[in-house]
Order: sequence, then structure tokens, then C-alpha cells
Amino acid sequence: MTRTTPPPPTGNTDSVAADVTRVAVSTVIFSVHRAEKLEVVLPLVRRTRDPFEGQWALPGGWLDIAESLDAAASRTLAETTGLAPSYLEQLYAFGAVDRSTSRVVSIVYWALVREDEARDATPAEDPENVAWFPAEDLPPLAFDHNQIVEYALWRLRNKVGYTRIAHGLLADEFTLAELREVYEAILGRRLDPANFRRQAENSGALIPTDDFRTGSHRPARLYRYNQDVEMADRGPLGIRQDA
Repeated sequence: MTRTTPPPPTGNTDSVAADVTRVAVSTVIFSVHRAEKLEVVLPLVRRTRDPFEGQWALPGGWLDIAESLDAAASRTLAETTGLAPSYLEQLYAFGAVDRSTSRVVSIVYWALVREDEARDATPAEDPENVAWFPAEDLPPLAFDHNQIVEYALWRLRNKVGYTRIAHGLLADEFTLAELREVYEAILGRRLDPANFRRQAENSGALIPTDDFRTGSHRPARLYRYNQDVEMADRGPLGIRQDA
């Protein structure tokens, strides 16, 4: 049988294009940065075309037809921010009809990177259009990205209470005070040092090392996470948000 190529569409091709739904992949990348205190920050990318030209947005891009969602998230992160996070998880699908000038469904991931990784990253494309912002003090973002970040923050704050996800923001070895600071930055409030230490030492997920952090204060013991426990399996402390 001879296979024939179907003829091109006739009539109003604009209406055909308007019926197409495109799939994009975006990522909310959390890190921590010390200004006056330790705070949660994330990178944004300045848009160079309409819609929302000149406004800041989450890093992302279109899903390639032969690409998995995870691969697309990793690729677009590398291209726009130069980051390769150790923790990358699918967050949610955002598909409100009016979220863009055309029909776009965004599969959003969230990721964690350590402060040194964030500092040393070099975007593959347009490094001058990438900047880090405090998660609690963002400018008006393109599309519905402010709402996406708000949801990702809510997810992070809930998850930090029952997983060891804070490890994704810490060095391999850390003091209990450094770990507590990360929790405080995520939760946006202070935690009682004595209670935190007691829960940490009784958690079974932290392993004390023989090394100490020295400085202006008395030496502080360094800890590391038990590598037999997966990052998202269970929490290092089991700290409740009302602790």
C-alpha cells in the first residue's frame, strides 16, 4: 500500500495553534544564604521575551518530545542556572487556563542546593540574567510563579518536620547549631537550642564525628547524617512545627 502524506490544514491555522497545549518544566531551587541571619533564598531568571519581558521568573523551559520530565528539569536547570542539585523532586502540575497567554501546563520541581554549590554555579546561558532572592521577599514574578514559590515553601516547611531534607542544604559535616539554624531559616522562627539538641542526639539519624569546629566560642562537635537513611525517608529529628 502506498502511504500518502496528509495535506496541510486549511482555513484558520491560528485557531489550530491556539488549541495546542504545551508542557513546560520549571524548578524552585532552595538554598540558604547568610546576610544578617541565615535565610532561605532561590534563583530567578530575568525573561528576555514576551510575555512578561524583563520580569523575573522561575528557571525552566519547554519539555522536549523525546525527554523525560526529570531529564528536562535537570537540563533546564543546568542551562539557566548552572546548578545540579543533589535533591530534586516533582512538586505539582500547574495548569490554570489563564496562567499564560497561550495554553501551558507547567510541571514544577523543587530542588535543594548547598550554599557553596549555589555560589560556585555558572549558568550556561545569560549569567547576567540570573540572580538570587530571599524566598520571603520576592518581586512580582511572571505568570503564576509567586504562587508556585509560596506552595513550594509550604511544602518545604511541612516536609522538614518529618524527613532529613535539611541535609540537602548542609555540608557533609556540621554542628548542631548549624543544623538548628537551617531549621530556623526554613520554619521562619527560633527553636529552643536545648530541646533541639536533645531531639537531635536522640534521633538516631545523626552520627557524631571525632572532629570539632573551632572559633571564638568553645569547640563544637561535628556531626554527619547516617547514610543508611534516605534523605526523604524519615526525619533526622522528628521536629514538629509547634516544637
